[in-house]
Amino acid sequence: MDTTRSADGTTIAYDRSGSGTPVILVNGALSTRSGAHPLAEALASNFTVITYDRRGRGDSSDTSPYAVAREIQDLGALIDAVDGSAAVYGHSSGAALVAMAASSLPITRVVLHEPPYGPDDEESQQQSDEAGAAVLQLLAEGRRTDAVATFLTMAGMPSEDATEYAKTPGMAEVAHTLAYDFAVMDHPAKGGIVPVSLLGTIHQPTLVVAGSASPPFMTEAARSVAKTLPNGRLVELDGQHHVVPAEVLAPVLTEFLSRR
Repeated sequence: MDTTRSADGTTIAYDRSGSGTPVILVNGALSTRSGAHPLAEALASNFTVITYDRRGRGDSSDTSPYAVAREIQDLGALIDAVDGSAAVYGHSSGAALVAMAASSLPITRVVLHEPPYGPDDEESQQQSDEAGAAVLQLLAEGRRTDAVATFLTMAGMPSEDATEYAKTPGMAEVAHTLAYDFAVMDHPAKGGIVPVSLLGTIHQPTLVVAGSASPPFMTEAARSVAKTLPNGRLVELDGQHHVVPAEVLAPVLTEFLSRR
């Protein structure tokens, strides 16, 4: 494990593997860097791959108050630590974070894997707001496992599966960072809808990845994002869900990231 220090003094823990052009992997909600290790191993024969703990998770520290801008600075510190520029892959809310960072940091190529932007109709927005408020209330009450289960159900996981998964070791320890992910999703466009104006500022070559078996709102969001990007293209992975096995995802990323 290596560490770097962000602009506000937060320690960001990361692992480095492989050699070649740097690629940074940015995880989504409830994830630590260990969750990205299989993908990192699959990419390491072609790239220098960086996996890291977002602030407040794993071996990284935290600094209050939370701000999305500080998470962007964390990513900037990692880029400085590895080579001064890097390609960046973001999964789920991590993809939304990468989208916000792309126009201000030295990012060479961008991969947005199912950023979970929601529909902009009034009913969907109301349901999303109510579910998000319920998660935050549970966190405020210290009911971390219940907060995780509610969030996972909100994201499309069957209720029974969500309840069991929420009991996985380590989930309660990172549950508080769900509030950070909500802030990320709400920052560029209120209500977590597709941030059209923001996406228009991303001029790097950008790959948008979606799974055909993912919740429909995620697939639709990915299609909308790809259409909005000035230099984007979409790859839909047949039969794949929100989390894609490394052996399926790595060849797709390698082909895109290796382009001249």
